[in-house]
Amino acid sequence: MARLSLSSLPLATAPGRRPWLRALPWQRLQAWYLPLLLAALWWLASRNQWMSEQILPAPALVWHSALELAQGELWSHLAISLQRLLVGLLLGVAAGAVLGAWLGASRRAERLVLPTFNALAQIPTLAWVPLFMALFGIGELLKLVVLIKAVIVPVTLHTLVGVRDAQPRLREAAAVLRLPTHLLISRLIVPAALPAFLAGVRLALATGWTSLLAVELLASSEGIGYLMVWARQLFMLDIVFVCIAVIGVLGLLMDRGLGWLDQRLLHWPHPATAQLSAQRLHGWQRLQALYLPLALLLVWQLATLAGWVDPNILVAPSQVLHTTLEGVLDGSLSAALAVSVGRALGGLLLGGLLGFGLGLLLGLSRPAERLLGPSLAGLRQIAIFAWVPLLTAWFGLGELAKWVFVALAAFFPLFIGTQRAVANLAPQLDEVARVLRLSPLQRLRRVVLPGAAPGIFAGLRVGLIYAWLGTIGAEYFMPSGGGIGSLMIGAQQLLRMDLIMAGMLLVGLTGALLGALGQHIELRATRWRRA
Repeated sequence: MARLSLSSLPLATAPGRRPWLRALPWQRLQAWYLPLLLAALWWLASRNQWMSEQILPAPALVWHSALELAQGELWSHLAISLQRLLVGLLLGVAAGAVLGAWLGASRRAERLVLPTFNALAQIPTLAWVPLFMALFGIGELLKLVVLIKAVIVPVTLHTLVGVRDAQPRLREAAAVLRLPTHLLISRLIVPAALPAFLAGVRLALATGWTSLLAVELLASSEGIGYLMVWARQLFMLDIVFVCIAVIGVLGLLMDRGLGWLDQRLLHWPHPATAQLSAQRLHGWQRLQALYLPLALLLVWQLATLAGWVDPNILVAPSQVLHTTLEGVLDGSLSAALAVSVGRALGGLLLGGLLGFGLGLLLGLSRPAERLLGPSLAGLRQIAIFAWVPLLTAWFGLGELAKWVFVALAAFFPLFIGTQRAVANLAPQLDEVARVLRLSPLQRLRRVVLPGAAPGIFAGLRVGLIYAWLGTIGAEYFMPSGGGIGSLMIGAQQLLRMDLIMAGMLLVGLTGALLGALGQHIELRATRWRRA
C-alpha cells in the first residue's frame, strides 16, 4: 500500500535491531505473555457474554470454523488469490526490470521518460481503481491491471537506481579490463544492481498483496478478500478472524521467504539503502522532460476529437481539466478534498501519537521490546485492508470506523521509525548522560529525542503518506460522510469518467504536497545535524 516521494527518499531501509530475537531462551517466552493474556481475555469475554457473539465470536467457534474451512473452501479461495498474485507479480516485475534497466542505462531515456513516470506514480494505486473498474469491468483483467500497476513502480525505481549507480563506479574498472559488453553486464552491472532490484521486488510483493486484497474486497466473486466480504455481510466474524490469521501468516512467510532469498543470492557486501536522486538538468535538457507528457496529451486529445475512442469511456483531457476547475470553484471537489485531508490528519494524529509512544517505550526498554515486539511484528504482517471487514463490523460505516482505519495505517510508520531510531542510538550517548548525571527526563529530552529525531521524522513523513492512502481506502469501503474517495466511487457507478479523472488528479497532487510537507518538516526539524 506504500507510495513515497520519488526524488529524495531512500527506496529501501535496513532492518532494525530486534533484541528479542537474540534473547535467552527463557526471555523468549516473554513474547507469549501478551498473546496468552489477550486469548484469556477473549475467552472470558465470550464465556461471560460481555459482548455479542456476532461481534466477538468465541475462540472455540473460530477454531471450529478454521477446521471446517480447512477442508477445502479456504484453500480454493486462497489458491485463486495466490494465482492472481503470482501472475501479476511476474508480469509487473518483468516489465519493471526492463523499464528500470533501460532508464538506468540511458541518461537520455531518464530525462525523457522518468519525469512522466514519476508524475503518474504520484497517483497511488488505490486512486486508479475506479478508473480501471470503468475501463476493464470487475473481472480478472481488473485484478491483473491493478497488480501490475502496484508492482511495476517499486521494481522500476529500484532497478533504475541499481543499474545507474553501478555504472559510474564500475566504468573505470571495465575500461581498464577492456571487458566486452556481455561480460560488463553479467560480471559488473547485474551483481551491482541485484541488491536494489531484490529490495524493489520485496516492496512490490507487499504492495501487490495489499492492492490485491483491496480490489478483491471491492469487486470480486472469488478469492480470500471476497470470502471476508461474504462473511462480513452475513456477520460470520469467525470466518473473518480465520481469514485475517491466514493473511498474517502468508505475509510473514512471504517476507521471510524473500529475506532468505536475499541472503542466499547476495553473499557480497552491499549498501543497505538505495537513493533515488534527480538527474541534474541544464538549459534545454529541462525542456526534454515535457516532451513525453505533451505528446501523450496531444494524442489523447486528438483521439477523442477524431472519435477514435468512445468519449463515455475516455474523455478528453480538456474536459478533465474543465471538470476539475469547475469542481474546485463550485466547492463539490474542494469540499470533498477538504473532508478527506481532515480525516487523514486526524487519523495521523491518533495513530502517530500511539506509534510514537510505543516506539519510544520499546526503543528504551529491552523487557518491553521482548514482551511487545513479537506481537507487534506479527500484526504488521497483516495487510492493512484485511482489517476492513472487522472494523466495519465493530465500528459501523461512520466517521469512527474511518478514523480508526486511518490511524491503523499511520501507526506502524511512526512506531517503526521511532523504535529503530531510539534503539540504534550510539552507546556513547548513554555514557555522556551518565557522566553528566542526567535524570531520566533530562536524558530523554537532551539525548534520546535529539539523537533519534531523524528516524522519528522520517517515520512521520511516511506516516503522513500512509494516512492519506488509508483515507482514500476508507472512503472506498465506507462511502458515507463524503470525501474525495467516496466521490470517485460514486462517479464510477455513474460512469462519470471526467469526474473520476479529476478526483485522481487531486488525489495525486494532494499526496505529492503532503509528501513534500513531510519532507520539509523533517529537514527543518533536523537541520542542526547538517550544520
